[in-house]
Amino acid sequence: MTYTPTLPAKNFTLYGETFSSRFLLGTALYASPQLMRDSIIQSRAEIVTLGLRRQNPEDRSGDAIWKFIQESGCRLLPNTAGCKSVKEAVTLAEMSREIFDTDWIKLEVVGDDYNLQPDPFGLVEASDILIKKGFKVLPYCTDDLILCKRLLDVGCEVLMPWGAPIGTGQGLLNRYNLRTLRERIKDVPMIIDAGLGAPSQAAEAMEMGFDGILLNTAVAKAHNPPLMAEAFADAIDAGRKAYQAGLMQKRQTASPSTPTIGQPFWHQ
Repeated sequence: MTYTPTLPAKNFTLYGETFSSRFLLGTALYASPQLMRDSIIQSRAEIVTLGLRRQNPEDRSGDAIWKFIQESGCRLLPNTAGCKSVKEAVTLAEMSREIFDTDWIKLEVVGDDYNLQPDPFGLVEASDILIKKGFKVLPYCTDDLILCKRLLDVGCEVLMPWGAPIGTGQGLLNRYNLRTLRERIKDVPMIIDAGLGAPSQAAEAMEMGFDGILLNTAVAKAHNPPLMAEAFADAIDAGRKAYQAGLMQKRQTASPSTPTIGQPFWHQ
């Protein structure tokens, strides 16, 4: 059989746009704008997130951050981080569209201050409103199947379930729910968003058939953020290739990899 190499990321399409990277990177929490810039370059990401609410007008580093993002050539994905109500999230999305000149929005509606779990009811309502206003909504949601179906019902074309609560680094806490999502919703792009702390966790998510990874803290808080960004990029590509190649089935009993043909019968 002739081996034909397959590029793992060439058909990653979101809202009609095709990207060659399945890694979406956040721009918050870096020790300096330069570290953020270097991390974006090493990540090979083509989409970066930015929170309008997190910008401090008195902190001039925000100008450098925005300059680096523009120079990167990445698609900007503004988010509504920190919003606790539908009205607040919709208002911030509209402000972001005006300021950043994009109708893409990573929609977050916080339902709990302790674990920052999304409010499922507010998320569906806000998604419905924004989609009717012409936004391309990428909703940050839990791994609940019914919630994801309701988001699709109101017009979302992408789903972004969490792996674990934001910033925890816990990885994929509910593999059963995540596998169920991927098996039941096959034709919609799904991006694991939040909670990952190690490249191996990103690779596992990609092996499960998810289409991309969005994260921030795991890179920004690493001892060497640019190197960690590269590690995540490599892991995401490796996980995608493994999914495309098809993982072997797990077995309960051992199976020898060395053939027994030609061995004496008392060795077989």
